[in-house]
Amino acid sequence: MYRQKGNPLYLFSIVLVAVIGGLLFGYDTAVISGAEKGLQAFFKGAADFNYTDGLHGFTSSSALIGCIIGAFISGILASTLGRKKTLFVAGILFLLSALGSYFPEFLFFHKGVPTKGLLVAFNLYRILGGVGVGLASALCPMYIAEVAPASQKGKLVSWNQFAIIFGQLVVYFVNYLIIRSHASDPAVVEWTNSVGWRVMFLSEAVPAGLFAFLILLVPETPRFLVLNYRDEEALTVLSNINGEPKAREILAEIKDTAVEKKESVLTYGLIVVFIGCMLSVFQQIIGINAVLYFAPRIFESMGVSNNMLFTVIMGVINISFTLVAVFTVEKVGRKPLLITGSLGMALGALGVALSNVMTLPALVPVISIMVYSACFMFSWGPICWVYIAELFPNTIRSEATAIAVAFQWIFNFIVSSTFVPMYNWSHFFAYALYGVICLIAAVFVWKLVPETKGKTLEDMTGFWRRFSI
Repeated sequence: MYRQKGNPLYLFSIVLVAVIGGLLFGYDTAVISGAEKGLQAFFKGAADFNYTDGLHGFTSSSALIGCIIGAFISGILASTLGRKKTLFVAGILFLLSALGSYFPEFLFFHKGVPTKGLLVAFNLYRILGGVGVGLASALCPMYIAEVAPASQKGKLVSWNQFAIIFGQLVVYFVNYLIIRSHASDPAVVEWTNSVGWRVMFLSEAVPAGLFAFLILLVPETPRFLVLNYRDEEALTVLSNINGEPKAREILAEIKDTAVEKKESVLTYGLIVVFIGCMLSVFQQIIGINAVLYFAPRIFESMGVSNNMLFTVIMGVINISFTLVAVFTVEKVGRKPLLITGSLGMALGALGVALSNVMTLPALVPVISIMVYSACFMFSWGPICWVYIAELFPNTIRSEATAIAVAFQWIFNFIVSSTFVPMYNWSHFFAYALYGVICLIAAVFVWKLVPETKGKTLEDMTGFWRRFSI
């Protein structure tokens, strides 16, 4: 028997589990912000090699290499294993990375003795977690979009971005508490350099283990089930969410677009893949992750004494403005939020840039950088993921999403690894460049990106089909 009426609690529960993957995404990418100074001090004590700033930059962003790998293989895994099992794999990778980053000496090295080999082992564990992030970044919004009703799709996918920012806020707060727990200790610096950074990485094991367990309890997505000729299972899931009458309509629409032949990723033309990839590229080259990863150092350079506390405050602002997107995306639409956010980010970035060539109070760049970050949080942060989840036709979604997300992580790595030398060379140039790119992003969205508000995933298949004729 199928449910005659949809169960909102059922939909809420499976989306809630999926967004824990987003939380881990944010947690894993931001944990380095609190740990990187202690990590740098630890490896600077190595006797067998010189831990340079270049090596530290690589170590701080090495997880992004794994993100690129995870994104590239996400399409293959999503198409073969399914969305659910691939998310389980991501959860296990998060867990292994947290434990390994905490104790990289496991089996092969002496604890507390920094060596070249230990640095390699640490980076391998971080890359392993990065693969999990790459998988989760592609699969969490895809999973949510494939189970959500069309009228709630944008809002529910936006919750994934909320979870990412919440994960970053949680880890900022956890890092702050870890350091705070030894604030009265005269040897707090020594403790942070030897133990504190390890505890920061270990803290991720709790949400990682929880996610790996809970993902086993959710269903596979109806779109994947139909693509693999499991129509009855798909109808059961759709009925639980929408009720049987509506579920049968949705099932028929899915079957109409889920053609039997394997379609090339360019079946619907280059334009759809190009737009998806460029959305991902712009989300990164506007520079936000350079700010998020190095927030404590940036606030310190602005003369802020308690930089970790200000980082937590920025996290609270970020999560608040992410809620703006969650509650307006289905009313305002995707394009207006992206364009408005781009212009606001440009204003904030240029405000920080001017503060570095003019004598202005320290409060001006602090407010400017928070405006820059807040505008990202209601626009490019969540809306890019909404577009990646909605934009592609059913039969190429796994492969096209993998390509778009891989581009995102490639440019994330480029931005993150170039920010520190560029920032040290010229604060003005770094933020002026990001501000100009934000303006270009606004024009790109205005001219090329279609509005997907109110459209089903099957509607988008029909929309792009005219480009393949």
